[in-house]
Amino acid sequence: MRSLFILYIGFSSLAFGEQIKVDDLYSKNCSGCHGAKFEGGQGGSLVDGQWKNGSTDKDIYQSIAKGNPQLGMTPWEGTLNNDQIRALVIFLREKEKQHLTQGMSFPTPSPDKVTKTELHDYRIETIIDQGLKNPWAIAFLPDGRKLITEKAGRLRIITSDGKLDPVAIEGTPPVIEHGQGGMMEVALHPDYPTNGWVYLGISDGTREKGASGKDKVRCITAVVRGKIKDHQWTSQEWIYRPDPKFRSGAGVHFGTRFVFDKGYIYFVVGERGGLMEAQNLSLPNGKIHRLFDDGRVPSDNPFVKTPDAIPSIWSYGHRNPQGLTMDRRDGSLYDTEHGPRGGDEVNRIKPGSNYGWPVITYGMNYNGTPMVSITEKDGMEQPLTYWVPSIAPSGLDFYNGDQFPKWQNDLFAGALAQQEIRRIHLVDQKVVSQEIILKNIGRVRDVATGPDGFLYVILNDPDRLIRLVPAEN
Repeated sequence: MRSLFILYIGFSSLAFGEQIKVDDLYSKNCSGCHGAKFEGGQGGSLVDGQWKNGSTDKDIYQSIAKGNPQLGMTPWEGTLNNDQIRALVIFLREKEKQHLTQGMSFPTPSPDKVTKTELHDYRIETIIDQGLKNPWAIAFLPDGRKLITEKAGRLRIITSDGKLDPVAIEGTPPVIEHGQGGMMEVALHPDYPTNGWVYLGISDGTREKGASGKDKVRCITAVVRGKIKDHQWTSQEWIYRPDPKFRSGAGVHFGTRFVFDKGYIYFVVGERGGLMEAQNLSLPNGKIHRLFDDGRVPSDNPFVKTPDAIPSIWSYGHRNPQGLTMDRRDGSLYDTEHGPRGGDEVNRIKPGSNYGWPVITYGMNYNGTPMVSITEKDGMEQPLTYWVPSIAPSGLDFYNGDQFPKWQNDLFAGALAQQEIRRIHLVDQKVVSQEIILKNIGRVRDVATGPDGFLYVILNDPDRLIRLVPAEN
């Protein structure tokens, strides 16, 4: 057990407001006592998980800011600003996690072996491993076929016998593939057998040649529906198509994902790199929206009567949710949301609520410079849990099948950067435990419970579709 132990002697002072990368902050101000690799020296190790003066982020922040003169730890609040101290906390958390997980084994499945987890053992079956390019989302047709979107703008069919139709659905709406955007979400209307509606989440906009010869792109997330007949996209209707004035040239944070419930559709429009735009109710980005499934605005949406507000907004202050699902037991809506560097979140979504981005965050800038020091503020929601380092969350689904009974009603969250699936157990709408059930076989783009009760997973790098089946099958 030990406390932080940092001396002023020989160290550089940093003026308030300087945007210095956090690894440089550590190197210049901390490594002399705690070691270049955080291993300890005159001061203790910062990565062994032992914190004498408290192990929460707040405790570590206070240790840096206020110090402990009796133990030789000098206060840094007069030398480093609040944002820099907060960045150091995130940095130490990253390094602590990396150190503590070194040598740990995680379930890394392959088709020729049984993968063991806490509650169920499973095997993976490869459905498609050739012919897909940047697959993004999956939906299950009632006749056993499957729909898969490809980011470049193609809607593909997997036949009921597990073959990829070589020809994409023709006539789907034009898609602007730009950065992280393209053709993303696909979902069926709950009454699909009766009405045949298929919904797509796409990057909608324009691409023109600029004066310099480079493409000039303006786009934003939109929702469209149509029907598939004889391999053709027909009967198209726009459900949500923001005014062109809201389009952006940014290539990041498109969001999407759909949830249907009681005649409504919930969907995400990411903040498109607009930062404080997520706090502006007169803009659609950085929001979760609710409409009737035909595109009409419900009269009981929380901001319908707010002057200048986008009437479809259900919640705001979001950065880039790429997971959205509903617990059918109580109708609670949940998202998984990309933070910056650190601070990826699981949230329970409540109408009219503000989820804080970018005023509060548990992360920092990607380049290691400080962002903000505060992680909570009155009137802003706290995440149910958050991840440092970032996992880069993707698809999200409550398991509701019958093949893995002990997984019933658990959340399954995909992760791109960490190439994993996490099983998240909730009790009374709170996260009580997590388990990594799959690791390091590709970037997990989507996770979905199939009508057969198996868990389907879309992977990128390499692009493929697999499913998890009980080991005894």
